[in-house]
Amino acid sequence: MRILVTGGAGFIGSHLVDAYLAAGHEVAVVDDLSTGFRHNLDPRAHFWQMDIRSADLWRVLGEFRPAVISHHAAQMSVAVSVAEPRRDAEVNILGTLQLLEGAVRHDVRQVVFASTGGAMYGNEVVVPTPESAVPRPVSPYGVSKLAGERYLTAFRSMHGLRSVALRYANVYGPRQSPHGEAGVVAIFCGRILTGQPLAVHGDGAQTRDYVHVTDVVRANLLATRPEGPDAGEVLNIGSGTETSVLDLIRSLEQIGGARLATRHGPARPGEQRRSVLDSRLAMQQLAWRPTLDLRSGLQQTLAWFHDHQRPGRKPAASEPAEDPPISG
Repeated sequence: MRILVTGGAGFIGSHLVDAYLAAGHEVAVVDDLSTGFRHNLDPRAHFWQMDIRSADLWRVLGEFRPAVISHHAAQMSVAVSVAEPRRDAEVNILGTLQLLEGAVRHDVRQVVFASTGGAMYGNEVVVPTPESAVPRPVSPYGVSKLAGERYLTAFRSMHGLRSVALRYANVYGPRQSPHGEAGVVAIFCGRILTGQPLAVHGDGAQTRDYVHVTDVVRANLLATRPEGPDAGEVLNIGSGTETSVLDLIRSLEQIGGARLATRHGPARPGEQRRSVLDSRLAMQQLAWRPTLDLRSGLQQTLAWFHDHQRPGRKPAASEPAEDPPISG
């Protein structure tokens, strides 16, 4: 099967490309490399360096003719969405809309949409939060992802385009960038390696649901099957375990066997106080459940950072000596 992964050079997308190739699919990637990296990509994947808002996107769809689109390209930072809500909407709403219009034009069978559970529900919900909770996002990022889900529903009704939206909890694991605002586990791992204090926004009691990227990839593979969910299904993908920022730091201290310095700053606007997902519907619809506990996942992730991101490490032949994210 031909599968197009938008954002496929990024953290989650590149792991998904690897898994689709391992399963025997033909894979193409569209990525503007604003936060992804070329060295993340398996050379067997077709690659177009392109913004999903580009007018050339439909040409790529016409050339590759995918049966499935896995849509992971996004402006993914809550903080950036608060500072630049227009930019967030242009990428996450208008970019997604252009992709869906192209999917209909070129007979794509299914779209798997990377949505958010961590920024979707707001603060006035029961936790763990099921999909039946009324979405009340408190950031432009959450609003734009909700708009993407609504467009999936509309395109299903208007054009018969099959789709499933996977509402991710806080995904972490190898290849996540330690730079920028997204991915507190990666940011903490990067600071641990460079001996910098860990920045804690607010009191550190805010909670998140951390799910390892391997479990997220497996959910995508299950959702992509011909017998997978249909009718605009929305599924939470999380661990179901609530962990505070301070608890996360304590776990990293236990793994490393040393106390970590912290630096407290003001709470960030648009950030939810508590977030943990009820993923029982995904267990029913996909026969999916998380398999990697947080302690094991953190050990694996920190080991990867030691091997790939430690100061003074000489880059592998396939990696650039310096490859910072490009904004835009």
